[in-house]
Amino acid sequence: MGERVVAIVGAGIVGLAIGRELARRRPDDRIVVLEKEDRVAAHQTGHNSGVVHAGIYYQPGSLKAVLCARGRSLLREYCAERSLPYDECGKLVVAVDDDEMPRLEALHARAGDNAVPGLRRVDRAEIGEIEPFAEGIAALYSPRTAITDFRRIAESFAADLVERGGEVRLSCAVTGIAPAAATGIDITTGDEVLRADRVVVCAGLHADTVAGLAGADPGPRIVPFRGEYMNVVAAKADMVRGLVYPVPDPRYPFLGVHFTRRVSGTVEVGPNAVLAFAREGYRRRDFSVRDLTETVRWPGFRRMARQHWRTGVEEMYGSLSVSAYMRRARRYIPAIGAADVVRGGTGVRAQALDADGSLVDDFRIDRLGPVTAVRNAPSPAATSSLAIAEYVVDVIEGKDTTAP
Repeated sequence: MGERVVAIVGAGIVGLAIGRELARRRPDDRIVVLEKEDRVAAHQTGHNSGVVHAGIYYQPGSLKAVLCARGRSLLREYCAERSLPYDECGKLVVAVDDDEMPRLEALHARAGDNAVPGLRRVDRAEIGEIEPFAEGIAALYSPRTAITDFRRIAESFAADLVERGGEVRLSCAVTGIAPAAATGIDITTGDEVLRADRVVVCAGLHADTVAGLAGADPGPRIVPFRGEYMNVVAAKADMVRGLVYPVPDPRYPFLGVHFTRRVSGTVEVGPNAVLAFAREGYRRRDFSVRDLTETVRWPGFRRMARQHWRTGVEEMYGSLSVSAYMRRARRYIPAIGAADVVRGGTGVRAQALDADGSLVDDFRIDRLGPVTAVRNAPSPAATSSLAIAEYVVDVIEGKDTTAP
């Protein structure tokens, strides 16, 4: 058998993990990662909060639940081997009133089904012992939830791949994916054409359009949501020891505004979730006629907008007003208010949306002949990256993946 060429579109943490896993399993193959930016981890990987999730939220038996559990374990070992930061600072999911208690109990049951390690319910007094400045009537405490630096991990994955003979081509935007002679695939990047035997699409914010180049269905469509963070001033950063989260609204795949300690020692509040007017719309003024038109024309977006427009207006108001933004956050740590934060970074979440208006929650990975497309990989994709890589390579090799 001659050399097999596998091309991966996208050098975020998932694409690089897949490249690394392919190089590990199939050392005789040529692995080429194609990235349109001039660096790896330029978008979602490099703009998230660095949380290694323990698996509290996910539907038992789903890809998210299974791959998060496996991925967390693999990532912990990897960081230890490479001396990368990994701090199990722990997380509280806090209920602040009686109305939230049924959701907290449901979340506790779900986390139990997912065998979240060390999880326990705590009362008001224990909340104060774990996070002295947090307030609530009850909480779930996850001591194994951790923080790390996913950009550094992605860079390490890239180095692993190159060390095993793979390639990471930067500033190399894919503009075409077409069948070639026999079973080959021609991938066009600028004036060059790469002939590959297999292609893996891990294009994040452009997952739908790049998959479309390979003939995939238009849905699910990627709708970009900007997440904005506040940074807690240094004088009050020590008021947060780990992570303090609200009880999430099950209608949405977003976890709500929360307090997050970073491995750098800083503390962030956020993110919110506002519709971005460009796929890479990190600033309010970023606007793409093409991206916004694609979003508005998608029937699923119009259905979602009709159903959830009030929530969208609330999120926009919080985006414009620091006081409104922090009003929600102060329910959990009242001592940190609008005067104690400054605007921080932003990220854009690639949220997949089906034509019926439903927000796609689970990972979605499609097989299109010789093309494997990661169509939806939101949080906890970074946590799960090494496990997603195992799963995708199993798909490429034709192994049974019908049961997660």
